[in-house]
Amino acid sequence: MNAKKQKNGISAPHAPFHDGKAAEPHYEDVISPDAIRATPAPTPPGAEPMTAGSMKTPDNVSAKTNDMDAFRAPAEGQGLTTNLGVRVANNQNTLKAGTRGPALLEDFHFHEKLSHFDSERIPERVVHARGSGAHGYFQVYESLAKYTKADFLRDPKAKTPVFVRFSTVQGFRGSPDTVRDIRGFATKFYTREGNFDLVGNNTPVFFIQDAIKFPDFVHAVKPEPNNEVPQGQSAHDSFWDYVSLQPETLHNVMWAMSDRGIPRSLRMVEGFGIHTYRLVNGEGESCFVRFHWKPVYGVSSLVWDEAQLLTGRDPDFHRKDLWQAIEAGDYPEFELGMQIIPEKDEHAFDFDILDATKLIPEALVPVRIVGKMTLNRNPDNFFAETEQIAFCPANIVPGVEFSDDPLLQGRVFSYVDTQRHRLGGPNFNEIPINRPLGAVRNHQRDGRHRMQIDPGANYEPNSLSGNWPREVSPAAGGFTTCQSPAEGRKTRERSPSFSDYFSQPRLFWLSQTKPEQDHIVNAFSFELGKVVRPYIRERVVDLLTRVDHDLARRVAENLGITLSKDQLSRALPKAVNGLESDPALSLYGRDVQVLKSRRVALLAADGVSEASVQAICGALQNAGVHPQLFAPHMGMIKTAEGGELKVDGTIAGNPSVLVDAVVVPEGDASLNALMADGDAKYYLRQAYKHLKVIGLPGAAKTMLKAAALPENDADAGLVAASDAPKLMKLFLSAMKRHRIWEREEKTKGTAA
Repeated sequence: MNAKKQKNGISAPHAPFHDGKAAEPHYEDVISPDAIRATPAPTPPGAEPMTAGSMKTPDNVSAKTNDMDAFRAPAEGQGLTTNLGVRVANNQNTLKAGTRGPALLEDFHFHEKLSHFDSERIPERVVHARGSGAHGYFQVYESLAKYTKADFLRDPKAKTPVFVRFSTVQGFRGSPDTVRDIRGFATKFYTREGNFDLVGNNTPVFFIQDAIKFPDFVHAVKPEPNNEVPQGQSAHDSFWDYVSLQPETLHNVMWAMSDRGIPRSLRMVEGFGIHTYRLVNGEGESCFVRFHWKPVYGVSSLVWDEAQLLTGRDPDFHRKDLWQAIEAGDYPEFELGMQIIPEKDEHAFDFDILDATKLIPEALVPVRIVGKMTLNRNPDNFFAETEQIAFCPANIVPGVEFSDDPLLQGRVFSYVDTQRHRLGGPNFNEIPINRPLGAVRNHQRDGRHRMQIDPGANYEPNSLSGNWPREVSPAAGGFTTCQSPAEGRKTRERSPSFSDYFSQPRLFWLSQTKPEQDHIVNAFSFELGKVVRPYIRERVVDLLTRVDHDLARRVAENLGITLSKDQLSRALPKAVNGLESDPALSLYGRDVQVLKSRRVALLAADGVSEASVQAICGALQNAGVHPQLFAPHMGMIKTAEGGELKVDGTIAGNPSVLVDAVVVPEGDASLNALMADGDAKYYLRQAYKHLKVIGLPGAAKTMLKAAALPENDADAGLVAASDAPKLMKLFLSAMKRHRIWEREEKTKGTAA
């Protein structure tokens, strides 16, 4: 919250995030549309007209955003034209024969405008339709020439432009952000050697082992075909029917049912390349690699009830959070990590590293952090950039190659085939957001939406154009494929090394903290509780008995299923390479949470102590946290010292699900007003139910009784102190826990 001087000279807090209801404008006179159109926008004396590029600060400009400048068309100072550049004098009325007569066929402006509007929508993505994107750059910490000849991984001075798209999987474009789902995490690197796409998710494994099963899986997880419900959810019969019959899905299902399925923010998710790739160095030596993105802001989740409330309260919660963070300068940062496996160790594990349903435990192969990606610029146009960007695992550069992972090799075909359909033909890479930075020269011609004009011969070899363009030697950077042995009989079979379906789900389960295990049980119970056919529920629970007896028993009890002695005495899978658990698989079993960019609500009314507000805001700002002042009404509130403070939103209009913690500043009159305010009391009860920290300096502790919350409870998240300065150190320390997990049992089944 930034200090802002008011008319009376009193310094007041003001937040960069504003979700409150704006005050209605009052007009003395009604201004006609014609008068508005005739009035030119003023330009300040000596100022240059503003353009789209001039609104950006230098640190968020990259080679790619400069490359796109030629395609931007800022509206400021520009007259209205047709698509062919004809200036439009009247955009308000169709051409008619008389003021009340019929419309005329010759109205070319009307025809163009309406026909373009009729074709504005393109097919949405079959999966990952709901997404958000951002520009940024990647920089490697030190040269990785030992492992790869990829230029962007060898030059620590180079800032490689990137565009990242986060997404949900199941829902349509209009579905909510906070449903339980896997999150897509796709990164396009605009390297000096071409585009490299790392197309992954926020889970390190996938639901299937072979790409031929992808249509079956997607058909199963999508809404039921007879009524197209549920939207954006997997809690229905067809999905769980598929899971119960295809046990290879179970590992990723465990991740989806964990807190990873309901992230707090897109800035706070891990990203995984999922597949095993190859890195190839300049000497032709190769190794295997798995890619990881580690968020600098840490990883954290919502709680289930909070996620459900956000679906109704703010279905764009994740999209807005990403946009607002970048606009506020809280640039999302992700460190790139690699698990590097020498070729000689390909078979050193009791699982197959080519199996996309298996992860490589970090306890066995530590993740080496090699660089950092910073997202520092929002798109200028959602459709032109976020919606039209085309990711494809086939997009690789010299030094990065495919392994024999059957899912990866199938995706190489499927993605590019999809983009041709969705984006209107074979030339989708000529769309500005998809264009590589370097020149494109080849003999591929024509097709729908061709933009590039290529004179000369369109075949090779030729003598008409001097045999240009021609092949590039490997020494000059030409792409060559690593020579690796490949032999065997033609067959449609799975490798026996892919056949263990339960060891890794058990490792994941045993690696979770108790609250995380409780949430997994609750998620399975909720999802399967929506399944109509009892035999599907029974089959899924039977699968769980092969992972962990306690997990299966608890889910079965919630579903009214009786498990047999045989089911509860099944031999459980052996440990993965002798590993019983791995802390890296838990969200909360590792270190404390990062506070920077979090949001804290201050609840206040007339009579609040300005000194208390300023002490709270100062401490939060020093920790990189954004305070927001919410009151019973918009506008200004009076302080006990006689000044005024600007309100950022109403208490009713900005529920506690939108913030990370709550503080009630001091001030007797303010506290008395809040204790009589139903919205304020509900706000605190809801924050308490969602396990958030509540700060109460001085007499503010009386709010606990008013809100019917425990007054003498030894709750680490109900932080009280004699005044605001003494409170804030304790408050910020408690916030680093993200949630007060031990409170969960007490609030179970209670109404907020």
